[in-house]
Amino acid sequence: MKSSAQWLSSQLALFTGVLFALLLLMAIVWMSWRGHQQVVEQDLRQQELYARVIEDHASRSFDAVAVVQSSLAETVLLQDSLADIPHLSHQLTQVLSGVPFVRSIAVLDAQGRVLVSSSPSEVRRQVDLSLLGPRPARGQTLLGPLIRGRNLSDFEVGVSRVEVRSGINSLPMMYGFALAGGQPMLVVALINPDALVNFQRQVIGDNPLSVIVASYTGLLLTSTVDMVDAPGLSLAHHSLFSERQVAREHGSYREHAPSGEDTLVAFRASRAWPLVVLVEQAQAASTQRWLVRARPVLVAGLVVVFMLLGMAVVLYRSLRARERSRVLFDRARDQVVRSERELSVLLRSLQELIFRTDASGVVTYVNARWAALLGAQAHQALGRSVLDVLVPERPTDRTTLFALDHLDGVRHCRASTVGADGRTRHFELAVVPLLVDGRITAFAGSAVDITELLETQRQLQMQLSLIGLMLEISPEPTSMADELGRLVMVNKAWEQFKGLDRGQVIGKRFADFLPASEAQLHEHSEAQLVRQGGEIRFESRISRYDLGMRDVLISKVMVPGESGTLIGVLTVLTDVTEFREAERAIREARDVAEEASRSKSEFVANISHELRTPLQSIIGFSELGVMRGKGSDRIVSMFQDINASGQRMLALVNDLLDVSKIESTVGTFHLESVDLRSLIRPVAREMGPLLARKNLALDMDMSDLPLVARADPLRFQQVVRNVLANAIKFSPNDERVALSAQMGDAGEIHIVVRDHGPGIPEAELEKIFEAFVQSSKTKNGSGGTGLGLAICRKIVEGHGGRIHACNVSDGGAEFHIFFPARAGGAESQPMPLT
Repeated sequence: MKSSAQWLSSQLALFTGVLFALLLLMAIVWMSWRGHQQVVEQDLRQQELYARVIEDHASRSFDAVAVVQSSLAETVLLQDSLADIPHLSHQLTQVLSGVPFVRSIAVLDAQGRVLVSSSPSEVRRQVDLSLLGPRPARGQTLLGPLIRGRNLSDFEVGVSRVEVRSGINSLPMMYGFALAGGQPMLVVALINPDALVNFQRQVIGDNPLSVIVASYTGLLLTSTVDMVDAPGLSLAHHSLFSERQVAREHGSYREHAPSGEDTLVAFRASRAWPLVVLVEQAQAASTQRWLVRARPVLVAGLVVVFMLLGMAVVLYRSLRARERSRVLFDRARDQVVRSERELSVLLRSLQELIFRTDASGVVTYVNARWAALLGAQAHQALGRSVLDVLVPERPTDRTTLFALDHLDGVRHCRASTVGADGRTRHFELAVVPLLVDGRITAFAGSAVDITELLETQRQLQMQLSLIGLMLEISPEPTSMADELGRLVMVNKAWEQFKGLDRGQVIGKRFADFLPASEAQLHEHSEAQLVRQGGEIRFESRISRYDLGMRDVLISKVMVPGESGTLIGVLTVLTDVTEFREAERAIREARDVAEEASRSKSEFVANISHELRTPLQSIIGFSELGVMRGKGSDRIVSMFQDINASGQRMLALVNDLLDVSKIESTVGTFHLESVDLRSLIRPVAREMGPLLARKNLALDMDMSDLPLVARADPLRFQQVVRNVLANAIKFSPNDERVALSAQMGDAGEIHIVVRDHGPGIPEAELEKIFEAFVQSSKTKNGSGGTGLGLAICRKIVEGHGGRIHACNVSDGGAEFHIFFPARAGGAESQPMPLT
């Protein structure tokens, strides 16, 4: 393994070389950047100089025109009258020779009529003064905007601007003065902007510069760049005007364009005239000049950088190769040491006995497993014969195991010895001769402890015998067939079921001794089992030799081999004939009971209908007797008793009719979506007289939210009325009855009616919902038929709900009614009762 010093020698060489190369590269980059900045600054200074020269030339040119105009105005003032002004045309021609950049000069009156001009053809023409720019005041000179046209005739009133040739522009300069009589006059000079542009191009020469002269407001006056639409062009978007840099007299800056092409801009404003000169150059031109100058230095610097990197890499590889050879040597040495250590650990960790002997079988080396199994230290086995420690089970193996007469092959035998725990342990012994010059000089061997294997085999044999015995004594007929469908095993119960001896069927198929239909049944089911795997179970009728056809449950399961493939099918037959006969008997008894129940219900319904007519007559007669016999208390009392008995009988008949309807298959509920609160409140109001009779108070706790359910309103009110009437009936005087209706946690509507009566015995909490059953605490003296709660449960369950009762710790009972909550319209839908 390489040392840290060796690692640093190669890594440090590479790091140092790369570091020097990076430092040199950074120096080159910095020098290049600095050189580029100097070129840019030099170009900006040169552009400022150009802007100064061009501005000075433009200002002097305009000053010269202004002097000419002022002199011409004074000359006009010296004339005796306007009629003498046209005679000045010759003088104007001479004036133009002094200002060659002026195309024409003329004197105009206030209406724009040309009185005298350097171009005689312009005289007496009327010029549209609005095209020339703002009119100057007396003694003021104004420079107008760049306009399209060559002479004043191009600006004559009535001349279409479309007819004026494009590409020829002029800069109008006007001087205002007044005659002795106060009549305002103008001296108009048309300056040729191309003359100014020619001078500007001569100044900048071949440099990639562009020169623009504009007014303070950003209107273009002249430009070295050809612009077809130059007249009226506004440069207000230019950074010089948009960022208000024109407020300074002169300066320079870099303009960062959104397109990414930076521009170097130098400008200078005229002190005498409202104009500013811009000299622009793309920064790419400066960069190109810088590259031309710096390319030799950059190339030389990069060559030096790559040379440094190359030298560092060569040095690194050289040192690395030397270190790698050293590492390989150290690794090989460590590998040898590690292999010896691992081999020693491996021999110590092996669960087998490893040994080496001399030619006579005397032990010269053993591993640590000897001490664990035989209870002695490993060194104590040295010098002893292996055959004294591990005794072969066959006496002949003592002479053949270490025989010197045959040289090749592995020699095996089985031996045993007494271990450290006192148990006899069995070993599988293997010995290999070691040859030197063709003769045996030693033996190497191993001994595998097979004690647990032999014990496992013995236990497995016992389990197989036990399983075979269990199958044999099993009362279920059991058989097993191989993958070809041949029987390999049947038990005693199978022989008794089929009346065949196993010797007659082993090795045969079902088709060889069973009826064709039964054999096909087995073949089809086994084919299905092979397709789907697992197990199958089905019922069929097959023959038993002594009892004929029997109902049999047939179970088949696959028996997998070591690789998971099918090696057989186990079949178990279960005779279920007696179970099926019992089921048929139960089914027949149930049918008889149901028929009897239907007959009873029909009888009750018929007899109830037959009883209602005479009962109505009796009740009506008794009520008539009470009314007619008011003069005799005895007669009134008699008819009242008759009326009360008739009412009880009518209530019983009505309850019987309700029970009959609920149990009848033709009864229906008319369900509709309804808020149960609107059904509960009317029932509570009906109970007012009963509550007042016993001086009871009704505590109602209704949900603030709608309790919507699908219910039959009349039947639901019947349930609430019955339960609430029972609570009032069994509550003592001057107590309270509670009625609550809320939405439960499980999405059910929960209605609770609580009284403070005697309660219900725990054993009767369910019985009271059976027909004709009353609580033992309330059936004496309280009246009733025992049908009310039975009818309530039938109605609630018919709605998909449930009802139950429970006792309260502080006295009384609670009845809980649960209705499934629903959502929907109010349509009515008949529903059969079940």
